[in-house]
Amino acid sequence: MKTRKIILYNEPTVPEIQLKTLEKFLTEIFPVEIEIRENFFLDSTDNFFEKIASTRIFDLKKQFEKHNASIENIQIEKENKDMSAQEEMTLYDGFEFQNTIAEFIPMNENVKDTLHIIFTNKLTCTFDENDFRYHARALIGSNPSIISTTGMIEAPAKPKQYYLDLMINFSKNRIKEINKKYKGEFLEYHDSRISEITKGYLLQAIIYYETGEAFCEHKDCRLFNAHWQKDLFFSQLENKKFCKKHQDILIELKNQSQ
Repeated sequence: MKTRKIILYNEPTVPEIQLKTLEKFLTEIFPVEIEIRENFFLDSTDNFFEKIASTRIFDLKKQFEKHNASIENIQIEKENKDMSAQEEMTLYDGFEFQNTIAEFIPMNENVKDTLHIIFTNKLTCTFDENDFRYHARALIGSNPSIISTTGMIEAPAKPKQYYLDLMINFSKNRIKEINKKYKGEFLEYHDSRISEITKGYLLQAIIYYETGEAFCEHKDCRLFNAHWQKDLFFSQLENKKFCKKHQDILIELKNQSQ
């Protein structure tokens, strides 16, 4: 196992992550040092916020084009570092966002045996050339790895009937009624299940960095890439196990570290 240390960066607007719980979870699986740090955005420079603002997406149906951030958007980024995702739903190109974070990791820590995992409430997205549009993502793998708590909520789809119900007499009151009707069937903001589900994305981030393979095609594996909330709940809350292939990979990684 090439990783000797994992640094977890907190997202204070989402206390449900429960980093101490995640730290204990990881130490029981991987023989590596775990360090918890404050939010990556804390006390950042104007240059950092300018670069983050320049990763914003303005057209969902066009691939990302580099652009200079406006003074207004830079200021919004500085002011929004303590704001919840519900209050400000902006989309960011996941790979550009990741590259920006990487630029600001100290050189002495930008080494192969240290994996940086950044939790953020910003909604990271990637462009899919199959349908030529951006899609929300919960995980942008590599080093640093980006785990979007908003992506966990917005990326996997809700029940099909939920969307059909929304199409009938669409209004704010109607949305509240439908959310109440399907409550529990999908992840919500400040949901108590976030910490447990985050464990799965942490494992995906680590396995991807170690092997180059993040996801599993089997729903009964914790590394399954869930496209539906019901599948996310099954793999991360009900089953919580690994398929034989990935169980063997975990054992091999542990043996390599001994």
